[in-house]
Amino acid sequence: MRILDIVEGTTVDGPGLRTSIYVAGCRHQCEGCHNPQSWDFGAGREMTDDEILEVIRRNRFNVTFSGGDPLYSVHEVGSLCHRIRQELHKTVWLYTGFLWELICNEEAYQPVLQNIDVLVDGPFIAARRDISLRFRGSSNQRIIDVPRSLAEGKAVVLDY
Repeated sequence: MRILDIVEGTTVDGPGLRTSIYVAGCRHQCEGCHNPQSWDFGAGREMTDDEILEVIRRNRFNVTFSGGDPLYSVHEVGSLCHRIRQELHKTVWLYTGFLWELICNEEAYQPVLQNIDVLVDGPFIAARRDISLRFRGSSNQRIIDVPRSLAEGKAVVLDY
């Protein structure tokens, strides 16, 4: 998987100290994106699951996937999320420009959705930018409790 960066001990991508893994590649190309260099699918460097897991093991923080958009690397991210949950027992957040309603019933996304705790969905919309919001950049984005949403068949939004 192509990784732009791994930031250890960040507090901006979810509650508490987290290891944020920035996956290369995004086709959403949101106007005003704070990380446009992440759009390039060839950016960053290739890393194995074992290399990424070693970083997570070393710092012991919970995990956030961002990017780019991790769901453009759905197979690789799904496999890694599974290992993070099974081997390291960490909570996992994932940021995507896709909407919950578009991915929740798609078979391709199930390996990710079954192995994450929270999904922050929706594209960044510059006109709806709100710096007072926690863990998201624009007011259209939702922080979704994934296990409850899968069980209830609808997006269950968390209040942060």
